[in-house]
Amino acid sequence: MLKIGVLGTGHLGKIHLKCIQLAEETYELIGFYDPDDAAARQAEEQYGVQRWTDLDALIAAADVIDIVTPTTTHFELAKRVIGQGKHLFIEKPLTNTMDEAKTLLQLAKEKGVKVQVGHVERFNPALLALGDQPLNPMFIEAHRLAVFNPRGTDVSVILDLMIHDLDIIQSLVKSPVKSISASGVPVVSESADICNARIEFENGCIANLTASRISMKQMRKVRFFQKDAYISLDFLEKEAQVVRLYDTDADPAQLPQDNLMELETQSGKRYIHLSMPETAPVNAIKMELESLAHSIERDERPVVSIEDGYRALDLAHQIMDQIEKRLIAAKSPS
Repeated sequence: MLKIGVLGTGHLGKIHLKCIQLAEETYELIGFYDPDDAAARQAEEQYGVQRWTDLDALIAAADVIDIVTPTTTHFELAKRVIGQGKHLFIEKPLTNTMDEAKTLLQLAKEKGVKVQVGHVERFNPALLALGDQPLNPMFIEAHRLAVFNPRGTDVSVILDLMIHDLDIIQSLVKSPVKSISASGVPVVSESADICNARIEFENGCIANLTASRISMKQMRKVRFFQKDAYISLDFLEKEAQVVRLYDTDADPAQLPQDNLMELETQSGKRYIHLSMPETAPVNAIKMELESLAHSIERDERPVVSIEDGYRALDLAHQIMDQIEKRLIAAKSPS
C-alpha cells in the first residue's frame, strides 16, 4: 500500500478523502493539510482523518500527495511535492500559467516521479464503453454547459470546463494543432464565462467546442464524426451511442448480427448498425487515483500524464489568448 496525503479539504478535497478511504487496498490515507481551520475541523470530524499542520512533514511521510486546492496554489505546492521526490496526483488544470507548467514538467523528469493530472472525464463510463473501437474522427463537436456556480470563477470557463474536452480530443486525435479560432464573453465574472473554439489539426480533423457556465441546463456531450461512423458520448448521463457503416461486400462474419439495416447511398447499398455500448457504473475519481498507484507499481506512464496535462493547458491558453485579443479589439475605438 502507498501512503497518501491530501492537500485541500474544500468541496472536491472532501470527495477525494472519501474516495481514498474506499481505495483501502491501494492507499493508506495518512492525513491532510489545510490552513483553513474551519474546513480542516469539518474534515477531521466527517472522515476521522488526521490533520497535519506541517506541510513539509506530511509530504515527507507520504509516498503520494494528492493536490486538491485552488488552481492558483497548484504550482508552489506541486513544486514542493516533486522537489521531495514524491509521486503526485494534481487536479486539473495542471497550473495557472504555462511557465509554471514548464517548470513542473522539467522537475518531474529530473526527479523521476509519476505525476497524474485529474482530467476525470478520461474515466467516464461513456468513454470507457468505447473500449478498443477504432476511432479516427475528422469532425468533433463538444458542448459542456453548466449552471452558474461561483465556486469555479477563479479561472476562465476554458480552464474550468472546456479543458476537459481539450484533453479528451487531444488524446484521440493523434495530430498537432494547425490553427485555432476562438471567441468568448465575460458575463458574471472577470474572465470568459461562455466560449466557442474551432481547432483545426494538421491531419484535417476539425473540432468545434462550446463551453458555458451560465447555462440554464447542464450538458456534457461530445460527438465524433468519421468516415465510417458517428459516435455520441453523453458524459452527464454516462451513455454512448455508435452508428457505424459497413459495405455490402464486407465479410458477413465481421458484421454485427443485430440492429443491422440496409441503406441506399450514391455509391451503392451499405449496411448501417446502431449500438449502445454497455456502460459500467464506476467511481471515476477513485478509479483515477487507483490508476496512478498502478502506474507507480508497474513503472508505467500514468493514464493522464503530466505531459497530457501540459498539452491541454497549452491549448487552453492559446484559446484564452485568442479571446483576449478579440475583447481588446472590441473595446478599442475604431
